Amino acid sequence: MNQGHLEFCASPQWRQAIEETILPEALRGVALGDDVLEIGPGPGMTTDVLRTMADRLTAVEFDPELADALARRMAGTNVQVVGGDATHMEFPDDRFTGAASFHMLHHIPTDGAQDLVFAELARVLRSGGTLVAADGVENEGVRLFHADDIYNPIDPETLDRRLSRAGFVSVDVRVYDLGWICTAIASM
Repeated sequence: MNQGHLEFCASPQWRQAIEETILPEALRGVALGDDVLEIGPGPGMTTDVLRTMADRLTAVEFDPELADALARRMAGTNVQVVGGDATHMEFPDDRFTGAASFHMLHHIPTDGAQDLVFAELARVLRSGGTLVAADGVENEGVRLFHADDIYNPIDPETLDRRLSRAGFVSVDVRVYDLGWICTAIASM
């Protein structure tokens, strides 16, 4: 992430948006179970909320500095932070009861790599496990905010098809004020 983006993602304003709008909207009626995977926690604002909802939370973060800082902050809690690439995770098949990713998928540089993440999520989720994700939609203001950064937004019109190809069923994608939210079930 560029410096401005990183600062915003650690700001009180972003925490407020996460706690008051994004997560309540995305998680309404969603049961993630007791062993949850979070992809791309960044500074961990979403992790703070998700860890109260599960017995165990594993957070996979690509950026080594962010992963180390979050691991230090989460030491002694129910959160395990793993530095790694979500396109090739070293977890066994059917490990997690639920998975989540919030406003991170647009940082994955290509559609093909995003599809690899979807396939990995389907692989590591138990049959019937729920994926919940949210992200923004393409717009010029957000594109400018991502100057010197990766910005590959997902078109919500294509998400159902992409998640189905990855191994999810019962895919529900909806657009709201801050972008899109989806839930999907790992195929039985």
